[in-house]
Order: sequence, then structure tokens, then C-alpha cells
Amino acid sequence: MRRNVNVLLAFGLLALASVAPLHAAPEGTMTWGVHVSLATRWLDPGETEGVIIPFMLLYALHDALVKPMPAGLHTPSLAESWTMSKDGLTYEFVLRKGARFHNGDAVTGEDVKFSFDRYRGAAATLLKEKVREVQVVDPGRVRFHLNEPWPDFMTFYGTTASGAGWIVPKKYVAQVGDEGFKKPRSVPGPTASSRSSPEWSWSPRPSRGTGERRRA
Repeated sequence: MRRNVNVLLAFGLLALASVAPLHAAPEGTMTWGVHVSLATRWLDPGETEGVIIPFMLLYALHDALVKPMPAGLHTPSLAESWTMSKDGLTYEFVLRKGARFHNGDAVTGEDVKFSFDRYRGAAATLLKEKVREVQVVDPGRVRFHLNEPWPDFMTFYGTTASGAGWIVPKKYVAQVGDEGFKKPRSVPGPTASSRSSPEWSWSPRPSRGTGERRRA
């Protein structure tokens, strides 16, 4: 019996030791090897091209209202939920509480509207022809009003068909400008971060050090 107790205590100490690093200070270097030379324009969701490569950076540095994940094609991310009106003319997104950008600003409906308005990447012309208005109902809710029912709205807004649903911080972009937003700077996460990757209060913040990217 005593031997069994000692074994259990030993396993318990090992489990605690494995959890402790989660609260340690960021340290070390992460090297990310990729198969292409990374273009600075890929740091800005507003310029997302109609190919899959830019989404390597979008998934690493930014976040979208909804996006394809193993859980589903339209997995709630910055938006905790979304609904479509019965007539198919309105889509409403409820933002996740506590979501913040790396500079500490809360993710709000104004950021969602701003990100859509400035979007000029793949399918931008089509999206803006179909969307009549983006209404900020309150800081935590946004409505997209369409000119006519368009069953493919979520296909273009909520998947890798475009980068229109990926959110950037309005105040920060206004401060540094579009070109300044794409410049690498040192923030929590990879060194290529644009200060825009939201950190969610409901998800543990990983212990990270500096990062570097290399072409493989």
C-alpha cells in the first residue's frame, strides 16, 4: 500500500512540474520554417490575395469573426455567434467578450466595420456590391445589411475565399497608417506581429519568447 501511495505522489509531482512552465516568463526563440519568401503585404488582412499562402500569416497573427477550423467551416472566433434574418438580408454577429488586440485595445464593432470598409483584397468588389451597409449596433454587435439575399455571403466573408472577415484595430491603423501597420515590430508572439493578434481572456496565454522566420 505504501509503495502505491509513493508512486501516486511521484506522478502528482511530475504533473505539477509539467504545468508550472505555463506561468513562467517568456523565454527562448521559436523558428518558423516556411516554403516561400514572406511578403510584408501578407501581414495586413486588408490586402489578402486569392491564394491560400497569406492565410499562414493570418492564422498566426490575426483573427477573424468566424473562420474555418477543425470544428467546422464557419467556426465562431472573435464572434461568439452569428445569425441570419429570415429574409436573408441581414447577418448579425455578437462579439466575444474580453477579446483584445496585442496593444490592449478591446475588439469592438467599430473595428469590424473599419476592417470591412478598408478591405481591398480578393473578392472585395463582389462583397461591397452585395453589402449595402455595415451597422455597429453597439460595441459588441455588428449587422451586415445586404442589397438582396445572397446565400454565399458567409462563404466569402467567413472562409478563406477572402480576408474580409479578419479584424484589425481601427485606432492603431489610423495612428500608424497602412504601410506602418505592415512593418514588423516586437510584441507578444512572433516578431512579424502587426500588433493585431487578439488575445482572448477565455484562452490561456502561452509563454512565448522571441520568434524568427526562415524560408525552408
